Amino acid sequence: MLLYHTPAGFFDRLVPVLIAFATVLFMVQEPLQRRFNWAATHDAPSHWLSWTMFYQFLVGMYGGYFGAGIGILMLAALSFMGHTDIHQMNGLKNLLATCINAVAAIYFVFAGLVFWGDAIVMSVGTIAGGVGGALLARRMNRDVVRRLVVVIGFSLALSLLLRL
Repeated sequence: MLLYHTPAGFFDRLVPVLIAFATVLFMVQEPLQRRFNWAATHDAPSHWLSWTMFYQFLVGMYGGYFGAGIGILMLAALSFMGHTDIHQMNGLKNLLATCINAVAAIYFVFAGLVFWGDAIVMSVGTIAGGVGGALLARRMNRDVVRRLVVVIGFSLALSLLLRL
């Protein structure tokens, strides 16, 4: 509904900032977790956990609207929620992205906003990229995957910023 009722220009300007912000959060989450011991409070209700869950809700809204960079936004939220294994985080991120995209797709279908030819091509590419990316990431060192996420995040933010 946000996509349908919001001027595209507003989100076009906001998206690079959101992706860069999420990438920075993802980069600094380990030292911040150690400093504030968030992973230890993961099982207990906490102020930080509530805010990261609210942040994840906003990520879901953003994902339904735009989608680009949603993985990095989710990885940042998951890391602040206490998750530390990048491979587990990737799996959870893919599950959450599937749910977000399914809800958005159902709305788009019922609102008559789907261009079916484009949707089929994008679906095939998304599935192939998701499966291929997950298989590749599982074979790589966790630190390499984390660095790639940061490089991809900043590259995506810069690319979108240059298109404005």
